Amino acid sequence: MEHGEHLAAIDLGSNSFHMVVARQVHGEIQLLDGLSEKVQLGAGLDRDNCLDDETQSRALECLGRFAQRIAGIPRGSVRVVGTNTLRQARNARQFIDRAEEVLGHDIEIVAGREEARLIYLGVAHTLADDAGQRLVVDIGGGSTELIIGERFESSETESLHMGCVSFAKRFFAQGNITEKAFDKAVTAARQEVLSIHANYRRIGWQQSVGASGTIKAISQVCVENGWSDTGITLEGLKKARKRVIKAGNADKLDLKGLREDRRLIFPSGLAILYGIFEQLGIEQMEVSSGALREGLLYDLLGRFGHEDVRDRSIQSLMNRHHVERSQAERVCETAMSLFGQAASDWGLEDEEMSDTLRWGALLHELGLAVSHSQFHKHGAYLITNSDLPGFSRQEQQAVAVLVRGHRRKIPVSALEELPADEREPLLRLCLVLRIAARLHHARCDEATPAMKLKAEGNALALAFPEGWLDEHPLTLADLEQEQEYFQAVGCELRLS
Repeated sequence: MEHGEHLAAIDLGSNSFHMVVARQVHGEIQLLDGLSEKVQLGAGLDRDNCLDDETQSRALECLGRFAQRIAGIPRGSVRVVGTNTLRQARNARQFIDRAEEVLGHDIEIVAGREEARLIYLGVAHTLADDAGQRLVVDIGGGSTELIIGERFESSETESLHMGCVSFAKRFFAQGNITEKAFDKAVTAARQEVLSIHANYRRIGWQQSVGASGTIKAISQVCVENGWSDTGITLEGLKKARKRVIKAGNADKLDLKGLREDRRLIFPSGLAILYGIFEQLGIEQMEVSSGALREGLLYDLLGRFGHEDVRDRSIQSLMNRHHVERSQAERVCETAMSLFGQAASDWGLEDEEMSDTLRWGALLHELGLAVSHSQFHKHGAYLITNSDLPGFSRQEQQAVAVLVRGHRRKIPVSALEELPADEREPLLRLCLVLRIAARLHHARCDEATPAMKLKAEGNALALAFPEGWLDEHPLTLADLEQEQEYFQAVGCELRLS
């Protein structure tokens, strides 16, 4: 990325949608503009976990305004992520298709732990680069992330199923606040934290940091009412609790520093933080200006600088499951060479397709760690269900489909589960990976011949040096068998 070029990050949260526009200056992020709108996406989930039409319309109108601000910023320089509500919503794909059309950019759904990693990255870049462990807490509309890390690296990432919007619906319906309801909410928060309590306390931390609008609002109230000098203290939370319960209803909350648009979710956010403080024994917490969207920007900057955390995740997965590296790299090198010849004919000359094929090739034998029988299916399962820092759910699914489809029958049903515009490109990547895997069936270091690959639709013409196939009858037999698999899905492999 060139010095001074603009980039943007958009966070489709369960409570608010946030956008930041920035530019890169000497390897650092300089924020230029920020927009935030309270969309309350999480409140739009019905009993069947589907987003209602009214909420979708409100969200799309907001994204239309965001789109005006980022017009002209290249696709690769904008990251848009959906969090807890879009992880849960059964009709998320339908909404995402409409939202991508409005924005003109792809939307990623990130898993809870990936959200936590990105939050920590955003927080770490706004704090002094001190040694020592820090605990970071971010209370969102539908989930709460707790992370332990040191400097810019997180070591423990957790996403818990509690948020200020979901707890408001559960404990403070119609804004009503009672002592009993508040204490129930605190207990529920403590129960959620209990699952990580022992491990987090064992690791320990020297500094507690809060991020996000909910924690910033609590800090503002504590400071402006004189309940703490800076940040948030347990004593300040106790005083805020008394005032919230005394009000009896969110509409009657009259606290210095509390914005009117935050009244409805303030009691639930306060109860969650109170429970975290009590369960983890926190006495004081400072507040960071950075969070998920700043983390997205720095993660994007890392990709531009060839420090892509996704590559580290692939290597880690290979190590964990003892993938035979020499074979993985042979297949990867051949697949990328073949893809380089076909990409132009297929209109797939973008980095995303190239990366997906490379990752799929490196992981194609991942499932051997489980069993040789059906190892392509085991590999796809491991990729789909692993926490892979840096990856969105869609990216993991794409790599999993390649691994699932690199041998035996081409998985038409798995491809049909993908968004319509991704099916054909991934089928074509799959065809290339299958050929590369066949060419290295012997698992030896013999160099592949100088092949030529020509693509025309879903037909591939693979040409070898004269006489090479006759000298390698087993490879010829493999490729002839591959021709049958291609034909079964309406594709063609021509050999010469």
